[in-house]
Amino acid sequence: MSLPQHQSAAATETAVNPVSHIENEFLTFRLGSEEYGIDILKVQEIRGYDAITQIANAPEFIKGVVNLRGIIVPIIDMRIKFKLGNAEYDQFTVVIILNVSGRVMGIVVDGVSDVISLDMDQVRPTPEFGSVIDTEYIKGLGTIDKRMLILLDIEKLMGSTEMGLIDQAVN
Repeated sequence: MSLPQHQSAAATETAVNPVSHIENEFLTFRLGSEEYGIDILKVQEIRGYDAITQIANAPEFIKGVVNLRGIIVPIIDMRIKFKLGNAEYDQFTVVIILNVSGRVMGIVVDGVSDVISLDMDQVRPTPEFGSVIDTEYIKGLGTIDKRMLILLDIEKLMGSTEMGLIDQAVN
C-alpha cells in the first residue's frame, strides 16, 4: 500500500464516521477561575483527593505518591505547578489519573467539569507572549459558547526536564 492511498483511506473513514476521529475530545477541569482541557485518551480514571504519602526533597508541586492497586503513582498539584496560589483541598478536589507515554501519574485539580468535543474551528492557536510566559505546554485555546478553555499538551508538560516524570527517550 502506498502512502497516498493510506492517507486517502484514513480521510474517507474520518469523513464517513466522525466518531472514529476522537482526538478532539477533552476532559475539562478547573484550577481557580480558569478552565483547562486535556486529551481524554490520556485519562485513566478520576478519583477523590485522598491521603498522599509525601516524598522527602520532592519539588513543591509533587505532593507525593499513592498506591493505586499496586502501582506507585506520583501526584502533581497543578495549582502549585502553574503558580496559581495556595491549593485548598475540599470535597470538590479531585485527582485525575493519567497514562502518559506508558507512565501512570495523577494531577490534583479543583474540580472536573465535563468531556467536550471541539471542532478544529473552535481551537485557536496559543498567543505569543515572548519570554514572559512559557506557553510551550499549551496546545491552543478552545472556545465553546462563551467558555474559553486552555488546552494543555499533557505529554509535553509531564515530559519536560523540570517535571522529569517521563523518560526523555520516549518523547
